[in-house]
Amino acid sequence: MNTQGPIEIVSFPVDGMTCASCVNRITRFLTKVEGVEDANVNLASESATVRFDPGRVAVRELADAVEAAGYTARVEQAATAHDEVQPAEVAAARAERDESAARHLGGLRLRLVVATVLTLPILAGLARMTLAPGLPAFLTDPLFQLALATPVQFYAGWPFYTGAVRALRHRAADMNTLIAVGTSAAYVYSVATILFPGFFHAAGIGMGEEGLPLYFDTAAAIITLILLGRFLEARARTHTSDAIRRLIGLAPRTARVVRGSTEVDVAIEEVRPGDLVRVRPGEKIAVDGVVVDGMSGVDESMVTGESLPVAKRPDDLVIGGTLNTTGTLTFRATRVGRDTVLAQIIRLVSEAQGSRAPIQRLADVVTGYFVPAVLGLAALTFAVWFIAGPAPAFNLALLNTVAVLIIACPCALGLATPTSIMVGTGKGAEAGVLFRNAEALERLGSARAIVLDKTGTLTEGKPRVTDIVRAAGSPAQDELMALVAAAEVASEHPLGDAIVRHARDELALDVPRASSFAATAGGGIAAEVGGRAVLVGRAGFLADHGVAVEGLLAAADALSAAGKTPVFAAVDGRPAAVIAIADTLKAGSIAAVAELHRLGIEVAMLTGDNRRTAEAIARSVGIDRVVADVRPDGKAEAVKALQAEGKVVAMVGDGVNDAPALAAADVGVAMGTGTDVAMESAGVTLMSGDLRGLVTAIALSRATMRNIRENLFWAFAYNVVLIPVAMGVLYPFTGILLDPILAAAAMALSSVTVVSNALRLRRFAPPPITARDDRAVGVSPVGAA
Repeated sequence: MNTQGPIEIVSFPVDGMTCASCVNRITRFLTKVEGVEDANVNLASESATVRFDPGRVAVRELADAVEAAGYTARVEQAATAHDEVQPAEVAAARAERDESAARHLGGLRLRLVVATVLTLPILAGLARMTLAPGLPAFLTDPLFQLALATPVQFYAGWPFYTGAVRALRHRAADMNTLIAVGTSAAYVYSVATILFPGFFHAAGIGMGEEGLPLYFDTAAAIITLILLGRFLEARARTHTSDAIRRLIGLAPRTARVVRGSTEVDVAIEEVRPGDLVRVRPGEKIAVDGVVVDGMSGVDESMVTGESLPVAKRPDDLVIGGTLNTTGTLTFRATRVGRDTVLAQIIRLVSEAQGSRAPIQRLADVVTGYFVPAVLGLAALTFAVWFIAGPAPAFNLALLNTVAVLIIACPCALGLATPTSIMVGTGKGAEAGVLFRNAEALERLGSARAIVLDKTGTLTEGKPRVTDIVRAAGSPAQDELMALVAAAEVASEHPLGDAIVRHARDELALDVPRASSFAATAGGGIAAEVGGRAVLVGRAGFLADHGVAVEGLLAAADALSAAGKTPVFAAVDGRPAAVIAIADTLKAGSIAAVAELHRLGIEVAMLTGDNRRTAEAIARSVGIDRVVADVRPDGKAEAVKALQAEGKVVAMVGDGVNDAPALAAADVGVAMGTGTDVAMESAGVTLMSGDLRGLVTAIALSRATMRNIRENLFWAFAYNVVLIPVAMGVLYPFTGILLDPILAAAAMALSSVTVVSNALRLRRFAPPPITARDDRAVGVSPVGAA
């Protein structure tokens, strides 16, 4: 019995891919390897990302599988999610890949120039026979055309042959096969008519009105046009990784570390947690840390998407890669290397760009059968035209067969989705929106219901005590608050923290230590403080402990109606007080909810508050539905209840208690100000912690999916419409046949069109959100004692 160890993810470049058939073949070979859970091969980034069990398979074996498929895996550039990779190493690896891409582009450029220079005189010979008889006669000389066409065929077109032979050696066929077979047919036929004209005259094969035609122009023009298409496509694809390059460029190379009484400039890799780092105005912050001295404004737009500088003072967090603008800061490094926020962003964006979207599955299925089907259709085309076509039947059969082989384009199908995903996820990172994978990017745009956790999502998550309504006979306010605060000191709940802060900071009380403490999730706290029994929590929690709170319910209802959360307290078994706690809405919450409505999305709020409090807050924000009185372990069930209504649900939260709900939703969205657990459970992270970022994420998701559908429509429609035209289905009705040269131009244009359309996403701009009066939730006192 196999025992599965920890799963790792590795990514590495793959050389030699030209179309979607290559992608399918490599994927099949990788997934057959024992120990591989999943493999995603990306034509746009020319890479493979594999989930595997390192205890059962080594990276070298993955490379062997890729090479068995007929391609080259550059595993020396492999990177796993657990590697201790420094930002400088990431930059070096990216630079190496960019250099390799530049060499590839340079090679394509040289072959294209040679092909163009040699093909133009051949086409001029064609023009002399049709449009410009005054051109020199030598242009139509067969040996002259042969001399020009041969370097085009076997130098400029050599990559097509090497790719076709590689595929044939592994009993496969790909885009190179179609091009090599199609152009070779035209070239070999033309050479044969020069060498053996008598055979063709005697057999009556290929004879036209003016004798034996040559198709050097067809073969040379096809190779030239396809090289032009590949060159333009490769040049355009270099821009799909612009966002990653910009992110990598944010990391400074050095840091100014304080050593004793001196400052030393060290390489960024040498900074360690605990080091004191000084940054002057206009310099980039080297690593993540906590400010210990100085005040300044920091431009965090490159990480969070927020345009205004953020004020920083002692105890504030700073993010590596952001720009210090005005003052000098000294901060203590807390996270370095691969643990910094910037390094995690780069890793997440890279993984997302290499992932596969569900919408791509149809294209994957089609491309698995595409090339063999085209070869079959080409053979059928030749047979039908040769047997049943008009004279010269052989010529027409040959030309139409070549047109079918050349017009078919699995490249567009293979590029339609991944290019848009790469640009879309990169654009999201620039706007402070991180998509964990392509599936999250796809699903978020289809969400029709958004569930917002109240605390930390709609509100700042910094509640404060606004009112204290004491019951008759209760201890004095200071004594009472000291007891309640003592009970709450050990609590991790934000409401408990608000009570403790109120007692210590605003009432200046000495909070004693509780001798015993017991918390009930979603209920309250029972503690013993100085020999006195203290209960703090919901009304039901106190009732369960035999405390009658009826005398405080009217005050609690009034507080709830004002949008405040009532917390009941009892001392020694008697009701003591109801304490009102209120939070403040985040800037932009009201405007964001209004914009979600404009996008046709229902907005629900999930909260542990009682219904009256929750509904008061919901009214102030404009929320459609309220799910109140939800215990932490019930949040996921609340999400599932909405899904049971047939809605695609997105959950937005920021806390540990939100993690199960984020995982249960169709897509989870974590606020960047939340915990790492929440981020790990979510498919999308909003780095700014601003709900308006959710609107940007949804708009970007919809724009990306619209772009992908446009690409897929073009790729499918192109092949579905033009392959039959190349076969000659229009000829009986219109007399129109598709010239193979035009077929080559259309095929080259199809891939360039798909990539260029994907690059339009670089112009995506977040939708403008009208500012509204976002107010504090619950600020007016209801009563005090």
